[in-house]
Amino acid sequence: MSGPSLPPDYPALLKEIKDRIAHAQTRAILSANAELVRLYWDIGRIIDARQEEEGWGAAVIPRLARELKNELPELKGFSERNIKRMLAFHRAYRGAAPIVPQPVAQLPRPPKSPQMLAESSTPADVPQPASRFSGALLWSVPWAHHVILLEKIKDEPTRLWYMEQTVANGWSRNVLLLMIQSGAHVRQGKAVTNFDRLLPDPQSDLVRQALKDPYIFDFLTLEEPFHERELETELLRQLERFLLELGQGFAFVGRQFRVDVGGSDFSIDLLFYHLTLRRFVVIELKKGEFKPEYAGKMNFYLAVVDERLRHETDAPSIGLILCQDRNQVVAEYALRGASKPIGVSEYELTRALPASLRSALPTVEEIEAELGEPLAGTPPADAPPPAAGDEAAGGRRPAKRSAKSGRRKGPPPGSN
Repeated sequence: MSGPSLPPDYPALLKEIKDRIAHAQTRAILSANAELVRLYWDIGRIIDARQEEEGWGAAVIPRLARELKNELPELKGFSERNIKRMLAFHRAYRGAAPIVPQPVAQLPRPPKSPQMLAESSTPADVPQPASRFSGALLWSVPWAHHVILLEKIKDEPTRLWYMEQTVANGWSRNVLLLMIQSGAHVRQGKAVTNFDRLLPDPQSDLVRQALKDPYIFDFLTLEEPFHERELETELLRQLERFLLELGQGFAFVGRQFRVDVGGSDFSIDLLFYHLTLRRFVVIELKKGEFKPEYAGKMNFYLAVVDERLRHETDAPSIGLILCQDRNQVVAEYALRGASKPIGVSEYELTRALPASLRSALPTVEEIEAELGEPLAGTPPADAPPPAAGDEAAGGRRPAKRSAKSGRRKGPPPGSN
């Protein structure tokens, strides 16, 4: 016996209810996170105030952590280390405005006694200096992200930039750490472009900020020499990492995207659509240095994409030429004659070491020389005995071994 028939729009009803449940769950998680971060900030404020007013010493925090663990064993996140982070968190953002309570939190509370009012104070009761960090932004960033930002970035404007990008892009903790390590804040919007000339002001700024220079492809395993097609293949094999490096909003459309013009076939290396900018993005990958003719070819591709693929509601397509090396002056002159918006950026397959660290580390040659140097003039234990006449011929030193391959360098023992 079959059950009662369902109305035709039942699947739509089920989907709507599931979407509402998922949305409510997401809001509940965000609300809980905001309340937790605000709690940590407030605990830091209380400890900071007591230290300033009553001269508390450093021994108070370890004692506080032990007491909380003993009296509230099920409570997590109140180790000595984390309480110190709460104190640092408050001191970094003293002027943060209190979070505005959500309607769900606006429930009647029991009235406080005069003694309770005298012993407690809210952040709003405490005079606070102005801060560039708004409370709404602070509470929107998860605590684990705040820990990374405080430990890794001391410059306030830089920390603010990463905080805003975390909220806007939904970066996970690992992605945030990756972006900090790759210096995303100094690369954003640094490509050489002609956007100022070809796009109106609001659009040119938005589009410029969507591009970086350089792009870091250190997740690839390519080694020189390689071909452009190999680079393209590897980037698509690591498409998730590639999209992450490109930034928010890029949607992959096609590789070696073929277009027929005048009976001839042409192939666009990589074609994307930017969901935020509402426009196609054509990417050409080039090995070696930038050449002026690359701009002419990109101009041609953009004209074809705008004519054949662009919808009437789409904004004009933009092009991005990625090359290993780019002369700023050459790129600027090449883009002056282009009629389409184009950017030129470099890409790196490995992340460069800071100059101070490079100077402190030995070179490969120095390491090989050190490993191959015999101790106190004694040949290596596995070295064969020298052939007769070697010592008489001038005391030739034992042959060195390469640290990379183990092959002997120089002439073999006994050779002339």
